[in-house]
Amino acid sequence: MTRIQHPLELLAPAKNADFGIEAIKHGADAVYIGGPAFGARYGAGNTVADIQRLCEFAHRYRAKVFVALNTILRDDELEEARQLAWKIYEAGADALIIQDMGLLELDLPPIQLHASTQTDNRNADKVKFLEDAGFSQVVLARELSLNEIIKIASQTTISLEYFVHGALCVAYSGQCYISHAHTGRSANRGECSQACRLPYTLVDDKGKVVTENQHLLSMKDNNQTDNVLALARAGVSSFKIEGRLKDLSYVKNITAHYRQLLDEIIAEYPEFTRASSGRSTWTFTPQPEKTFNRGYTDYFANDRQDDIGAFDSPSYVGEVIGEVADIGDGWIVVNTDETFHNGDGVCFHDAYGDVQGMRINRAEGKKLYPAEIPEELTPGTTLFRNRDQAFERALEKDSADRRVSVTPVLAETDDGFALTLSDEDGVNVTVNRKFGPKSEWQVAQNPDAAQAKLKENLGKFGNTMFVAEPVELKLSQPWFLPVSAINALRREATEQLEAARIASHPRPPRATPAASPAAYPQEELTYLGNVFNAKARQFYEKHGVKLIEEAYEAGNEKGMVSLMITRHCLRYSFNLCPKEVKHLKPDPMTLINGNEKLILKFDCKACEMHVVGKMKKGVTLNLGSIRPAA
Repeated sequence: MTRIQHPLELLAPAKNADFGIEAIKHGADAVYIGGPAFGARYGAGNTVADIQRLCEFAHRYRAKVFVALNTILRDDELEEARQLAWKIYEAGADALIIQDMGLLELDLPPIQLHASTQTDNRNADKVKFLEDAGFSQVVLARELSLNEIIKIASQTTISLEYFVHGALCVAYSGQCYISHAHTGRSANRGECSQACRLPYTLVDDKGKVVTENQHLLSMKDNNQTDNVLALARAGVSSFKIEGRLKDLSYVKNITAHYRQLLDEIIAEYPEFTRASSGRSTWTFTPQPEKTFNRGYTDYFANDRQDDIGAFDSPSYVGEVIGEVADIGDGWIVVNTDETFHNGDGVCFHDAYGDVQGMRINRAEGKKLYPAEIPEELTPGTTLFRNRDQAFERALEKDSADRRVSVTPVLAETDDGFALTLSDEDGVNVTVNRKFGPKSEWQVAQNPDAAQAKLKENLGKFGNTMFVAEPVELKLSQPWFLPVSAINALRREATEQLEAARIASHPRPPRATPAASPAAYPQEELTYLGNVFNAKARQFYEKHGVKLIEEAYEAGNEKGMVSLMITRHCLRYSFNLCPKEVKHLKPDPMTLINGNEKLILKFDCKACEMHVVGKMKKGVTLNLGSIRPAA
């Protein structure tokens, strides 16, 4: 199947409208944000009015706003979700990101639908089904390799979205139930308790301890910096940054970083184009290593590899800066070439592997005066910097500007002048001003200076969203024109152009489903299908599924089941993989955290690890967490 090339879209997270606006300023082509309810990030909700404010800003740059409505829903929540979808559409949003297929059986607005990563999009059959069902974009599983993406792209024409940066869930998204089993807080309903970040002891089937007190389900953070071009060539059209709960400095820094990478690719390879308008400039140099991360990995993009886990700590350790050379009364000396600032944060691993931190009150070259020196710190200890005060201060200020190119053309008319502004997207406006009979017009005494000044004033766009290309004058004579009149003409035209851009924003249309309901790739759905309401059941039955179990959140799975399905494999991590060491067998192992025990089972054919457990006694679903405030 011939694949149509899409522009390369940089998709950034928005905790709220202000964060979304900053992401767009720093170069995002689109942002994703949670609405008042039903978004799969508890604590990241926003009012419809805020979404509308974000849309109005984004659309000036032809940037898009996607709203996450991606939890699974109870029957009594469907109508509320439907009404919210309409309010989001009326606020100007460009797409809904959804997980629950029951929504497709409702009267939704004509808004584009994107399939959340929680719909578990790992293969071409599933992605093709979603395309036929009426989705316009699919968020691929984080675990996919470049070759797997190529295969999916070769068999579909839908836009493919791929996470390029940020935190990694160890389980396939939508296939993790450990939070609900242990706490009643469902990840599929936006309340993950992050059991994957806890310390565990790993025991083999003979009871032998393989390792203890390590964060064995905690992954390093995703960083696809070196794979962006390869991903674009593989068929990815939307490059997604994780982080609807991250702070603003993360959003600014990481968005600017990937904007630079994509712009370099677009400049060098003409088959790729921008997905929105304008160019961003920054007051800082983007540096991903200075933003919170657990160490970086490109995960499975280049197939399975060692060292993808953040086993030592789920905290941010930062950049290696050197070794402690000497310790005195209230001070330390570091053997380093780095420059330090008052307020920097540094840390180190103690003898137990735990992270100990220090705040630097005063820095004098390589001599640092911490607020307190931990007893565990000794000469020779490797230090890391996890807060660069100067870098953070730079990001706290206004740190980006984004401008759309515009060409001003001033022409004379029978009784005045007309200023036409034409922007890079072909939007143009013309403002006319009468200046009385031509017989009364004055010719400039110094024509060259007058025309230079005229062009200068016509090109002054100040704090607006525009930047001028060379000004064109269509005048029969070098007329003298008052600066105040020219400025007023330019201001009015600028306001009209901005309004025209918002009004003409090309809102993406809803995709049309296949004429006949496409067959779902499976005839049976277990609890892994996350069917939590009658409308979702109706959807799958319409698409040929014959046996449908209820979602795990319904509470009907009483025994031991897979609470996580992961591509991460602890046998592989500890050189116990039967594919690598022939005499070994994929016997079960056990993870222990306090009184909690989880069984690990290994599906070597699929190259997956299953974390098996059962519902704790007395656990019930937390029902109120995703509903909007009254």
